[in-house]
Amino acid sequence: MHKHKISAAIITFNEELNIARTLNKLTWCDEIIIVDSFSTDKTVEICKSYNAKIYSKKFNGYGEQKRFLVEKCTFNWILSIDADEVLSDNLINEIQLEFSKEKIPYNAYLLNRKHVYLGKVFKYGYLKNTPILRLFHKKKAAFSNKKVHETVIYHGKKGKFKNFFYHYTATSVEQINYKKNRYATLVSDEYLKRDKKINLFSLLFKYPYAFLKEYIIRGNFLNGYEGYVWSSYIAEYSVLKYLKLIQKKKNNE
Repeated sequence: MHKHKISAAIITFNEELNIARTLNKLTWCDEIIIVDSFSTDKTVEICKSYNAKIYSKKFNGYGEQKRFLVEKCTFNWILSIDADEVLSDNLINEIQLEFSKEKIPYNAYLLNRKHVYLGKVFKYGYLKNTPILRLFHKKKAAFSNKKVHETVIYHGKKGKFKNFFYHYTATSVEQINYKKNRYATLVSDEYLKRDKKINLFSLLFKYPYAFLKEYIIRGNFLNGYEGYVWSSYIAEYSVLKYLKLIQKKKNNE
C-alpha cells in the first residue's frame, strides 16, 4: 500500500455514461473529491455510490473549477482525472509503488495519456502516448486560471510514469460537435478578454493548415477513419473559435 495519501479529484457535469468507469479505477485512492456543475442526470447519484465527497459549483471555466476542486481536497497529493479518463491497472500499480517509498522524489508527475476516439484506441501519431501532468503536490503546484486548456503550473522537479491512462474523448458525432462548440465558445471568451486581433487573410488558411498538420504531419492518417474524423474536428475547431470571436466583437460594437 502507498504511504503518502492521495486525493483523486474530478469535475463533473452530466457524466452518467462515463463516471462509473472512471471511479472504478480510483477506489484505491484515500479519498475521491467531486465538484459538480449541477448535473441533471444520475452523475451525483453514481458518485455517491463510490463514497465520493461531492461539492456543487457553477461552472465559470475549467481553471477556476479545478482550482476550487483542489482546495476541497484533504490531502496534499492530488490525482487530477477527468470524468472521461480511466487509469490502467499497470499505471495504478506504478503509482502505488512510487508512493510506498519513504520520500517522494518529485513534486509533480507526468502520466501518459492514450487517446480513444469513437471507440478506437489510437496506436499511431502523437496521440498514442501524450505525457500530461496530472499528479502533483498541491503546495508546490496549482492549476492556471484559464477558462479552457488549463495547465498545472509547478515548482521543482517532475517525474514521469511509464504506464498510461485512457482518454475516451468522444463516442459519437453528436458529442464531437457538442465539445467543439463548447471549447470554441470558451476560447473565444479568452480571446475577447485579451482583445486578440483577427487577420481575415490568415483565417482562410487555418482549416487546411490545421487539417494537414493533424492528419499528415502528426500521423493521424495511420489511425484510419477515426484519425480522419479527429483531424477534421481539429481543423473545424481552429476556425470556429475565431468565428465566434468575430461575432462577439460585432455584438459589442
